[in-house]
Amino acid sequence: MSVPTQPAATGEVVIHRKRRNVELLLILVACCFGLGGWVLTHQALYDALPPNLDVVAGIWFAMAIIAHLFVRFVTPYADPVILPCVLLLNGLGLAMIARIDQIPDPPRTDASSQLLWTALGIALFIAVLIIVRDHRRLQQYPYLLFIAGVVLLLLPLIPGLGVSLGGARIWIRIFGFSFQPAEVAKILLAIAFAAYFYEKRDVLALAGKRFLGLDFPRARDLGPIAVMWVFALGIMVFQNDLGTALLFFGLFTVMIYIATQRPAWPLLAGVMFLLAGFLAFNFTNHVPRRVSAWLDPFSDFDANLQVISAQFGYAWGGLFGRGWGMGRPGLTPLAKSDFIAGAIGEELGILGLMAVVMLYALISARGLKAALLCPDGFGKLLAGGLGFVFSLQVFIIIGGITRLLPLTGLTTPFMSQGGSSMVANWMIVGLLMVVSHRARMPQVATATPQELLTPDDSTAVISR
Repeated sequence: MSVPTQPAATGEVVIHRKRRNVELLLILVACCFGLGGWVLTHQALYDALPPNLDVVAGIWFAMAIIAHLFVRFVTPYADPVILPCVLLLNGLGLAMIARIDQIPDPPRTDASSQLLWTALGIALFIAVLIIVRDHRRLQQYPYLLFIAGVVLLLLPLIPGLGVSLGGARIWIRIFGFSFQPAEVAKILLAIAFAAYFYEKRDVLALAGKRFLGLDFPRARDLGPIAVMWVFALGIMVFQNDLGTALLFFGLFTVMIYIATQRPAWPLLAGVMFLLAGFLAFNFTNHVPRRVSAWLDPFSDFDANLQVISAQFGYAWGGLFGRGWGMGRPGLTPLAKSDFIAGAIGEELGILGLMAVVMLYALISARGLKAALLCPDGFGKLLAGGLGFVFSLQVFIIIGGITRLLPLTGLTTPFMSQGGSSMVANWMIVGLLMVVSHRARMPQVATATPQELLTPDDSTAVISR
């Protein structure tokens, strides 16, 4: 039977359908979209099929089916919708990178490199499924994971190791390869925050003074949020990276809210981040430039060429787009990486871009659903935090490209060119699949939803 809409009574066995065949069908359909975009591009540009269509199609479908088989046999109760959505986004990103490769003469081969990064990402996705069979094991190392995450974030500041690209110092270069440590730090800090807040949730939930109808935390308990505030401010100042600061501070805030369920925490966090933004605007050089490019991009055409070109691309693409291979996305600098959403909007139209946004929203929603179903508090915090940070990253980068927000240097998950983002996001999907598997596998309901974050949240698991 499928899960009831109402919480199960204590002692009732809750069984979810595996739906692996549904997942396989969705995966095959999803892979056809990315492959179809590549084929349509060649038809539009050269009036012929790609010369290596059979080889690329075989590799692409083989990688997708291998990922599905490991999910089927290692985490059979995992969510059946997440993997197809990820493959659809990944395929569209590969197709758009391959399309932009055709602009120079001779064509570039960045899509081939991105396909290799995708293969590595799927390999790490499989490794997460195999190694992290039970996400609760990760709960034992909060402080070690936090230190490792902070060290990764500080690596770009080391002279000779860190490099500045696009005005932000968020990259390191090793043996000729560039890597963005913040992508991996995002995973480590999410696990560390989940473990820490689950352990300290009772202390952090204690109320202090009451103001405007809200119970604010005690002054002695404000240490974690003060440390994270200074940490986010330091990222903005020393690494010139507003996006990463907002991402990690947002992750921290949503996790502390999930753990304590007190609205005063996100309210305090919002006020502190606005204060940090005010200080950064008045005492740094890059934040005022980003705000100026957001409010009045035409004030400096050369400096704001990316934003201006993307707006013209949206206007030319209109509602339904120019079609695969019929636009001019190469006029926008960094169209393969930071501004790939602009290229999608130009050739697939505003409707196509909104469909992509809905796919991201669906992945985030399924992650939050796994958090709701998960029987242990640590899993709830981990899945909730990962689902939220995923949607927050998409909101920040696409909001910046469409001028809803000041532009930041974050990547569009699974679509932007770049290896560090690709492999890190595939690992996040692996963690979400593990948590959703533990949440959907047969188990006896031993507590009400209100009791799931209490100290005794163990669940008797029935294995088949």
